[in-house]
Amino acid sequence: MKTGKLMRDSIQTALSCDDILCDILLRLPPDTISKLIIVSKRWLHLICSHSFRHSYMGQWKVGSYLVGFFVCNSLYLGRPQGGIRRPRSEPALPVLSTTREGDDLKFSGILKRFGYFIDSCNGILLCGRHPKTYFVWDPVTKQEHKLPRPRVYFEELCMAFIVENCPDDNLCYKVIRAKCECRLEEVSRVTIETYSSKNTTWCYSTLTCSSPLSLCPWTVATVIGGVIHWYASRGNIAIFDPDHEEKRIGLMKLPGPFDFDEQVLGESSDGCLQYGWSSNSGLQIWVLEKEQDGYISIFSTNKETNIRWNLRYKLNFKIMWKRNPTVTNTFSTRSKENGILSFLPCNSKSVFIRSGSNIFRYDFENEKVEAVQYEGKGSSILWDFSKVVPYFKPSWPQSSLCHAEKSINEL
Repeated sequence: MKTGKLMRDSIQTALSCDDILCDILLRLPPDTISKLIIVSKRWLHLICSHSFRHSYMGQWKVGSYLVGFFVCNSLYLGRPQGGIRRPRSEPALPVLSTTREGDDLKFSGILKRFGYFIDSCNGILLCGRHPKTYFVWDPVTKQEHKLPRPRVYFEELCMAFIVENCPDDNLCYKVIRAKCECRLEEVSRVTIETYSSKNTTWCYSTLTCSSPLSLCPWTVATVIGGVIHWYASRGNIAIFDPDHEEKRIGLMKLPGPFDFDEQVLGESSDGCLQYGWSSNSGLQIWVLEKEQDGYISIFSTNKETNIRWNLRYKLNFKIMWKRNPTVTNTFSTRSKENGILSFLPCNSKSVFIRSGSNIFRYDFENEKVEAVQYEGKGSSILWDFSKVVPYFKPSWPQSSLCHAEKSINEL
């Protein structure tokens, strides 16, 4: 009996220590961790805390859910003096909501002062008005960060947004602006300006490339494991690792013919870069398989690259609609143009496809098409000039108690 009592006391003492409890919870799978918030208020607070969430997501792949779609109209990007202006009737940050949370975001009015949508990472939003004003906003904690004005003016640029793991409850991130050369000839140097939340300033630097390149303006990077992937001219992808000692940028040829209508980048389920392109007849999905040391060979001028693209999926739109007659008849898809819209986060099995003003999710394994119901159908969206981007948030338990306590502590 004494042994049993000592064991219970030891367990109770261990669980009363937050560090030990965190270490135990970090070993549990995602489908278990979300159920443990009902154990006690202490467990709820610990699991919902920002620091534990980032530690856990660094060890496990946590799922995400679709909040809606942001619409960015390219007509207003890089607008020359006297160019097309956005009419007052059109919101600067249109949201095609798919959830109640998306409805609240759309009608709360919080987005009105943030300008245009630029990018999102782990549910955190980057918005602003090129090239002067940028905001970073966390919809969960309601933290809003207005970045200082950039030091250097770029007539045309592309962006990258990285949200980093942080040991405390502060939001850690980087915003990178890269200059896109206006002239037609390609260059072997790329000028960038980086803002880090850790030092709260913009830093100017120059990247070198072993081959001439030209980044595509008004695009955002796909970030995988902290490595940036930008579109470049002549069917290339530019790869840059901000944490690498040498400030170098690598160049990789995209696969397949280039008579496509749409192209998208994303992260595959196995953590690789995946690339999709579509024409009106169908689409292809390719995955970039890295060597063991990552991208080290493409940054070097004297090492043969072992990186190659592998075709993972190929789809014919006519066959797709033929195998899904119910969806085809309901939405009259036969007479409309089809195209790939985007990938899902860390997912190789599904893609979003647009047909007319409708958005569908296609699953490659079961070959099923599912219509995505979003608020705002029939609105005056110029689809030919708009980039429609899905907005996902991590499927992680949230508690207002955590945010309320943090606000009190700050006071």
